[in-house]
Amino acid sequence: MSIKEKEQQVIEEFGLFDDWMDKYNYLIELGKELPLLDESLKVEKYLISGCQAQVWLHAGFRDGKVVFTADSDALITKGIVALLIRVLSGHSPQEILESDLSFIDEIGLKEHLSQTRSNGLVNMIKQMRLYAMAFQAKSIGNQ
Repeated sequence: MSIKEKEQQVIEEFGLFDDWMDKYNYLIELGKELPLLDESLKVEKYLISGCQAQVWLHAGFRDGKVVFTADSDALITKGIVALLIRVLSGHSPQEILESDLSFIDEIGLKEHLSQTRSNGLVNMIKQMRLYAMAFQAKSIGNQ
């Protein structure tokens, strides 16, 4: 499934909820479903700066695809990173870098987050793109 198709799926799912309390609860559920991050990865090196909550983001590279794992000590933040992982993980660095992530605006996520959570969202996306750029550069260098 392409990033665009995953984004459309998220838009449709969020469209099922009438108010933002239900959408927040859905985000929390997504966070609870996120696979546990190995404790060895909960270190400063993988901590996203600029987030109100602690968010650890790790990326691996398998078969030309970036695979993200993450955790957070805050439920809504964990749900947000779970949503980003769902959309971006398992895609090539090029696909990640070319994605516009328009679903974030379409579901109204940014406008319903506090300023600090919104900044954290931007920093999570930025870090995911940096991982994609690093893996892309590494794979080009290995050719």
